[in-house]
Amino acid sequence: MQIGVGIALIAAFPFAAPVACTTPDRATNVLNAQGYTEVQITGYAYFDCGQGDVFATAFEAKAPSGQRVEGAVCSGLLKGNTVRLD
Repeated sequence: MQIGVGIALIAAFPFAAPVACTTPDRATNVLNAQGYTEVQITGYAYFDCGQGDVFATAFEAKAPSGQRVEGAVCSGLLKGNTVRLD
């Protein structure tokens, strides 16, 4: 591996690694169970979840009220799921 490629991979790691910290299927199921529709998962939710949350999945959806919302489904290994709206 060339040195330039290795440095590029290390520099990109903080931006690529959080993708593994999302749970799109779980987030969609949680949102659907709470009455949200037209759910679109938009990636990792930087800064939206708490310290004990391992997974932070960003989304856009239609709330039960009919309003379009954005937010995150936050979850941890030993806790349930929390829906946080922006």
